[in-house]
Amino acid sequence: MNDDHGHTCIVLVEPQSPGNIGMACRAMKNMGLSSLRLVKGCDRFHPESLKFAVSARDVLESALTFPDLASAIADCSLTIGTTRRHGKYRQEILSPGQVAEQIRSASAPGCRSAIVFGREDSGLTTEELSLCRWHATIPSAESYGSLNLAQSVLIFCYELASSRACPGGGREGQPAPSAEMESFFSQLHACLDKIGFLNGQNPGHIMRSLRRIFFRSDLDSREVSILRGMLTQIDWATSRFDGRKSS
Repeated sequence: MNDDHGHTCIVLVEPQSPGNIGMACRAMKNMGLSSLRLVKGCDRFHPESLKFAVSARDVLESALTFPDLASAIADCSLTIGTTRRHGKYRQEILSPGQVAEQIRSASAPGCRSAIVFGREDSGLTTEELSLCRWHATIPSAESYGSLNLAQSVLIFCYELASSRACPGGGREGQPAPSAEMESFFSQLHACLDKIGFLNGQNPGHIMRSLRRIFFRSDLDSREVSILRGMLTQIDWATSRFDGRKSS
């Protein structure tokens, strides 16, 4: 099946209800999407999944499975993690319409995007959200803000389908894939830890902020390569550093 957003995939992290998987497949096919990725979770071929998928069983059967979120989005340049909690590290929350615009604006040959949905009862963890370039939420009533997983998928897919009527544009170069960004962050963490910049008790505090800074920059592969070369030079230049800051 071909779709206008063939390079956009829906990622479900540890879905707990087979019925939700089936309904998510139906929502995707209704709106012209076909790429589903599953991170662990319940049996996708459970009778409930097949029942609710209806005529979208091809989406269900072609779904890819992964052991963790990092591997599921490794080849994706634009990643959006969905959440309904606005915590300290969950800034710059986009709406579904803004997500569609980000994906449309970033569209380029070979550029793959992923919209990530968490568990029905607890959503995505802070660590999982930190893997995503952007965060998004569906505005809802404060008195009862929790939406069904399949309904949430449908809303985002609808916005993607609606954005097809908009003229293109996009950037010349595509953002670096998630795997490249994670390798960069690992090297950055090691370099900053070596020179004593990170708090040994809570190194993740600064790293999460740095992730947001670099994700906002939409680095492409060439820019990531330049930064990694800089980190390699810093590592060499500080080979005799003992980890203590000068007074």
